[in-house]
Amino acid sequence: MYVLEKAPAKINLSLDVLYKRPDNFHEVEMVMTTIDLADRVELSMLAEDRIKIESENRFVPNDERNLAYRAAKLIKDTYNINKGVRIKIVKQIPVAAGLAGGSSDAAATLRGLNQLWSLNLSLDVLATLGAQIGSDVSFCVYGSTALATGRGELITELPPPPACWVVLAKPSIGVSTQTIYQQFNTNNIAHPDTKGMISAINNNDYTTMCKKLGNVLESVTLSLYPEVRQIKQLMLQSGADAVLMSGSGPTVFSLVQHESRAERIYNGLRGFCGEVYVVRLLGYRQALD
Repeated sequence: MYVLEKAPAKINLSLDVLYKRPDNFHEVEMVMTTIDLADRVELSMLAEDRIKIESENRFVPNDERNLAYRAAKLIKDTYNINKGVRIKIVKQIPVAAGLAGGSSDAAATLRGLNQLWSLNLSLDVLATLGAQIGSDVSFCVYGSTALATGRGELITELPPPPACWVVLAKPSIGVSTQTIYQQFNTNNIAHPDTKGMISAINNNDYTTMCKKLGNVLESVTLSLYPEVRQIKQLMLQSGADAVLMSGSGPTVFSLVQHESRAERIYNGLRGFCGEVYVVRLLGYRQALD
């Protein structure tokens, strides 16, 4: 038997950090949505009882460092599954980019194994399992648009955001989320208007959504990596409606309503940045089918 799952990337329309918790995680408020850039996760039965990760991308580990591997092990351990699985990950999402590629692969693995092994688990149960793997995995299980709170694992689904084009640019660097959080100071920061962002999405108000974009981690990453700041400036100069860094970076995205302007931004960045994409917002659960 063979199961194919789509693993879409996410962007943060709003990312706020409230305080550091006693468990050393940070309490966050994030509005996230999916975009039409996705890995493909192919799952098939193995004769022997083991987890086998395959990928042509040399940056994808094939052991317990891989979040998809951890997802498969968690399912096996939790439900006493004595079966093997081959997980082939076809990467399209840049690695270490702030786009939750690894988390989305893990979420796709949870959904796929639920089918492959006929476990009949709900998405809510899979999302709860996902929280044990990583903070973004719960959101990625649903693959929609949502407010994520707690350390990111408490999900309140929202309607899809207003339709638009997204131009993504990732410089040839990787950014450690842990490093950015270590440098982040919760004092004297300008918090984004999370409620305003949610209201804009609920009202399908593109202009207000653009105005309410915000990410408190952005200033930390921009101070450490000047190339990220340059990308943001280039996008603004090229006529983007709004520009923001996703997650802890280093990927920067711009929102535009017109395809011609998205292509202009794309062409302006190609010579400066190795990985540039023009995609659409998804933001709805059916995109996973």
